[in-house]
Amino acid sequence: MSTEDGIKERVAAELEAVRRRSLGLTVDVLDTGELTAQHSPLMSPLVWDLAHVGNYEEQWLVRAAAGDAPLRPEIDRLYDAFEHPRADRVALPLLPPREARSYLDQVRSRVLDSLGRVRFTPDRPLLAGGFVYGMVVQHEHQHDETMLATHQLRRGGPVLDERPAPVPGAPPGPAEVLVGEGPFTMGTDGGGAGGGDPWSYDNERPAHTVHLPAYWIDAAPVANRAYLEFVADGGYDHPRWWTPAGWEWRNRSGKRTPAFWAREGGQWTRRRFGRTEPLPPDEPVQHVCWYEADAYARWAGKRLPTEAEWEKAARFDPATGTSRRFPWGDADPGPDHANLGQRRLGPAPAGAFPAGASPYGCRQMIGDVWEWTSTDFTGYPGFAVFPYAEYSEVFFGTGYKVLRGGSWATHPSVARATFRNWDYPIRRQIFAGFRCARDAA
Repeated sequence: MSTEDGIKERVAAELEAVRRRSLGLTVDVLDTGELTAQHSPLMSPLVWDLAHVGNYEEQWLVRAAAGDAPLRPEIDRLYDAFEHPRADRVALPLLPPREARSYLDQVRSRVLDSLGRVRFTPDRPLLAGGFVYGMVVQHEHQHDETMLATHQLRRGGPVLDERPAPVPGAPPGPAEVLVGEGPFTMGTDGGGAGGGDPWSYDNERPAHTVHLPAYWIDAAPVANRAYLEFVADGGYDHPRWWTPAGWEWRNRSGKRTPAFWAREGGQWTRRRFGRTEPLPPDEPVQHVCWYEADAYARWAGKRLPTEAEWEKAARFDPATGTSRRFPWGDADPGPDHANLGQRRLGPAPAGAFPAGASPYGCRQMIGDVWEWTSTDFTGYPGFAVFPYAEYSEVFFGTGYKVLRGGSWATHPSVARATFRNWDYPIRRQIFAGFRCARDAA
């Protein structure tokens, strides 16, 4: 079997798997009313996300990759994320769930029919290594994670099945680890050795050398138990821990705990996908915004790591002087490495997955919770748009903070150690937590 044939087999399998996941979050579990409702102004109606992933697939795989005629060009603007803010999408003439499902099936049939004749030639960057197919697979998985956030915001009884998955035993480790001074390779140039990934996005490129002074970084994400100490100590009531913008957000929002927390009869609880349950003290805290993470770090006498500090702690191997694709090496994630892909409906205990530790001993840098960093989202030196500016470049600037590592809801195809996520510092519906750092001096 040729390399191209092997990539095509992987593409077909990945396309089938991601669609199964998308349907399991929409038409397989919710009725028409729930699919067309807007459960929060922060999120799209689920039926918009469903048809959007089909329209994206049509534009990139049917039209751009295969060169075939459009199926439904008249709906392109309806499902253009830049044409309509999320809060306005509920009023659009969206495809009803049954029609959206039919449209997805038609698109997928065209894609699979054309896959055999499309050539992954290196002189066409869009097709080299199957890049555009990987882009579409990752895009749909990213929307699946967005749809899970919508499910979390939805009111009503549970519709998602619990998936209890065993967590590998985790002997206790140090609270923080020292990362020595020196250079490392940040980012990736794509495929090949040295942690490259042919499906990496433009904002992960190019690979470049960064020199950092020595610093300490938490060996695991901050857990609910530790965050409760911040809450109990009046962390939300003292402006000394907050940036001016963070204190303004705290006063305007009235928030005093992470999202979905409550105190009932002397016990802390959380709401999770329609279930109210005791707050698990050992899980990484999630549903905190950047301002909350930054305030906690100040209260703890630390700070949030920079994006470069996070990546060096996650993937640099000081013994070989090379940067890995994942903390544990270049092999794809396995169930002993990380909590990914919706195998559970929440994080595993902080400090779990010792087999997934980085060379420095940091655990859970992939999976469980996205981790806020102190860095504004921008391009690396030598950044070049590919294949369209609206994926990364239009978001560059001081308005967005970088998150790293993926969450329990992130699919393994997305959760490489170079992958960069970003969001507004006020966002809490995402599955985000953090770990702290401090200067070695």
